[in-house]
Amino acid sequence: MQPDRNQTVDMVRTVALIGIAVVNLPFMALPPEAMLNLPASGLDRVAVLFVEGLFQAKFFLLFSFIFGWGMEIQTLSARRAGASFTRRFSRRLMILALFGALHALLVFTGDILLLYALLGLVAWALKGASSRNLMIIAAGLVPVAMLCLALLAIVLSELPLSSAGPTLGGNFAETVLTRWRDWPGTFAFLLLFQGPLALAAFLVGMAAARSGFFKTGNPGAAQLKRKVPMLLGLGLLLNGAYVLGSLSGEIDPVFNLLGICFLALGGPILSAAYLGLILHASQAIRLPDWAALAGRNSLSCYVSQGALAGLILGGYGLGMYGNLGQMALLPVSLAVALASMTLVAAFARRFGHGPLELILRRVTYG
Repeated sequence: MQPDRNQTVDMVRTVALIGIAVVNLPFMALPPEAMLNLPASGLDRVAVLFVEGLFQAKFFLLFSFIFGWGMEIQTLSARRAGASFTRRFSRRLMILALFGALHALLVFTGDILLLYALLGLVAWALKGASSRNLMIIAAGLVPVAMLCLALLAIVLSELPLSSAGPTLGGNFAETVLTRWRDWPGTFAFLLLFQGPLALAAFLVGMAAARSGFFKTGNPGAAQLKRKVPMLLGLGLLLNGAYVLGSLSGEIDPVFNLLGICFLALGGPILSAAYLGLILHASQAIRLPDWAALAGRNSLSCYVSQGALAGLILGGYGLGMYGNLGQMALLPVSLAVALASMTLVAAFARRFGHGPLELILRRVTYG
């Protein structure tokens, strides 16, 4: 079976949603000191290293790639409609920034939507560059990411942690106060940890869209599929070095610093391997309707993941904050991801789009 373009794009989004839930949920479920130190439990330690090696800094890059791809698709759409791309995209970024601010305060401080809105301005400014120059700039952002990750590692090693004050395990008002308190530091963390690589993925996605990457027979997609074994091998090697750095960081912080720098290379390479695997899978598997609907409405799925997690973890819900280990959080993360996709798909089946997509479209297109 030969899938159409949307089938493959929806599959990328769906896979990314699951991976993002696995990475994000521990940050909602555990206090900061538990996230910055390896757990003593053997199983929990294995879970942390598993997520670091195979999930961390991989799946948000798939989302970022699709964001950049979407920019170019929206340009073509505006041109066909005789509409102003500038007007449409500026509105889109403004509502994305608003969603991000509300999401960070009400749901999850690790929100990436506001960062996407800001990086979208940079990508917008580079929109006139040739595909070749976009790829050159993207490659140049990798060493920038290395420097940012190294700086982040140094800062975090000196950062005092305090559990005083409200926590994410309190009532809803206390969780909002906690997020308000933590948001500036968390956003600075995201800017350094995700910013350069997310922007690079935007630019690669823009160049890919110009080449018709998701169209049948695209040479770039075919080349990526052929290189999957090499990318997997190299990506696993580099991410293995990152994981070893985490382990040795308890003994020698220098090795930890080197390992974190490897993530700036290993993350994008393994993410590219995952994209190649998804391209292979899309030729053999057709997404169920609910998963395709979730992929098309990934904004609502992303936000609803945090909302559902809050009901499980917060004091205003089941109150499980701080009570689940890293290993237990793996199946919980998968359950949250699948539940959010199922709910959003049901909503989209009834109303045509997810709840946030309805607002986004109304603001974007007027």
